[in-house]
Amino acid sequence: MSQKTRKISKSTSFEDALTELEGIVQTLESGEQSLEASLEQFERGVSLSRHCQESLSSAEQKVSKLLNDDTLEPFDAADSASDAGIST
Repeated sequence: MSQKTRKISKSTSFEDALTELEGIVQTLESGEQSLEASLEQFERGVSLSRHCQESLSSAEQKVSKLLNDDTLEPFDAADSASDAGIST
């Protein structure tokens, strides 16, 4: 198994990895590849899946941190409308 097949660049975007993973799934589901090629594709798919999961976990942590940041204030549409001179 080549390193290229297993290793996903950190610069690979979530969207690019997911698109490639979807293509691999379609290829594997077709059943037209040899066993060896299918195993290589499966291994690449596992790596892509892990990359996507890490990207999602990172995004989730960022969102959680932003939501827990005490400097943020809840948005109140009524307050904003009255500040703008709009009656609700």
